[in-house]
Amino acid sequence: MEDSILKTMAYSFAILTMYTLSRVVYSVWWRPKSLEKQLRRQGIRGTRYKLLFGDAKAMKQSFMEARSKPMALNHSIVPRVLPFYHEIAQKYGKVSVSWNFTTPRVLIVEPELMRLILTSKNGHFQRLPGNPLGYLLTRGLSYLQGEKWAKRRKLLTPAFHFEKLKGMVPAFSVSCRKLIERWKNLVAPQGTYELDMMPEFQNLTGDVISQVAFGSNYEEGKKVFELQKEQAVLVMEAFRTFYIPGFRFVPIGKNKKRYYIDSEIKAILKKIILKRKQTMKPGDLGNDDLLGLLLQCQEQTDSEMTIEDVIEECKLFYFAGQETTANWLTWTILLLSMHPNWQEKAREEVLQICGKKMPDIEAINHLKIVSMILHEVLRLYPPVTQQFRHTCERINIAGMCIPAGVNLVLPTLLLHHSPEYWGDDVEEFKPERFSEGVSKASKGDQIAFYPFGWGHRICLGQGFAMIEAKMALAMILQHFWFELSPTYTHAPHTVITLQPQHGAPIILHEI
Repeated sequence: MEDSILKTMAYSFAILTMYTLSRVVYSVWWRPKSLEKQLRRQGIRGTRYKLLFGDAKAMKQSFMEARSKPMALNHSIVPRVLPFYHEIAQKYGKVSVSWNFTTPRVLIVEPELMRLILTSKNGHFQRLPGNPLGYLLTRGLSYLQGEKWAKRRKLLTPAFHFEKLKGMVPAFSVSCRKLIERWKNLVAPQGTYELDMMPEFQNLTGDVISQVAFGSNYEEGKKVFELQKEQAVLVMEAFRTFYIPGFRFVPIGKNKKRYYIDSEIKAILKKIILKRKQTMKPGDLGNDDLLGLLLQCQEQTDSEMTIEDVIEECKLFYFAGQETTANWLTWTILLLSMHPNWQEKAREEVLQICGKKMPDIEAINHLKIVSMILHEVLRLYPPVTQQFRHTCERINIAGMCIPAGVNLVLPTLLLHHSPEYWGDDVEEFKPERFSEGVSKASKGDQIAFYPFGWGHRICLGQGFAMIEAKMALAMILQHFWFELSPTYTHAPHTVITLQPQHGAPIILHEI
């Protein structure tokens, strides 16, 4: 009897071992090699698959080498910011393949293809799957898929209609006025002052998003911003690491840190939400800001939103509402310091249209040169340098048959710096490219400008960000002129968004 049991156990163990080994072989060799053959049959060239790690080591090495040294004071930033993809595109063409561990990544630097992928509504392309530790930063709208995404997008869209944005302008102006007054006090004693623009604009955009989205001020949300900035670094590290299923539950130092930060952020946001609920009358939560709108919907009897969903949307808007616009404004001031002729042109326009008065929405809409400058900054230094999609099933697109299980990399930065679509002067700061609008900025009839994405998942807050950036820049130009500090080191790099690695020291002069 005992022998029979032992034989059965041994047999079961052997079957389990064989099954496990077969799954490992399938995952790390057979499947990647099969995908590689299918892609090569489509004429897609690129690197060969290397067992388990793919191009991860080469990618990390090129990234570390590029980041280890600053660059010349010019706008040829692609080799430093996306060195690996820059090399791949140069060697193998506009559609090429590399490997993120065991998963093929098809790099697409072709505007028409990018637009087809970004506008696809049939569910073939979804957000990039991968390390679940990465999604601790937010599981809000940008994380969702399918019907749940569509419902949430429809719910949040009214918060960003033009009439709503118009009503936010007074809050924008209050935050900008506080910034201007602070700078004046710093400059006043000697008539000049050196200041790092990055934390200044993070404070500004943090105050704006706190007020218009959550009805609070920057001080109340400051801890959230600080924690999310720390979490962003940990998230980037997680995405660059091969993920072993279940690893997120292993209580090692960085995992514990990630979950601790997440719990702290959620606790602060929950306190803000409960505080708002307590100040509202039953059934009258209001929708004057994003939080009010979310709570109004969450209270509806047929709503599928939970309080956790509200928290995740708050996390997303705290991060996206602060980070992207702060970096956009930082690069704008840096570039106008490098190109003082355009700084003066923008100032002349602002003073002609607004004088020294506070810009209102009508004045903001008439700032054509300011708009051209902001668009050119987005072209050269887009906050999001690349977008990702994943094929859930075999898909035919533009004559190519892409199998399921492939990651697609849409490198916005490479497209924005391509001479094929922008001309031989592509690396020059030339805001006049946008004198006739975005649709006619690039060469021919190709739109090669995707700083906010494209299609049905285009950034919901782009109108919000543009008004905020124009208001801030206009008010700064009214009161100051500025130049690069001798201590500035030109070193663009990405931590989720594109930012100056060593800060943005600027010398301010009051007008």
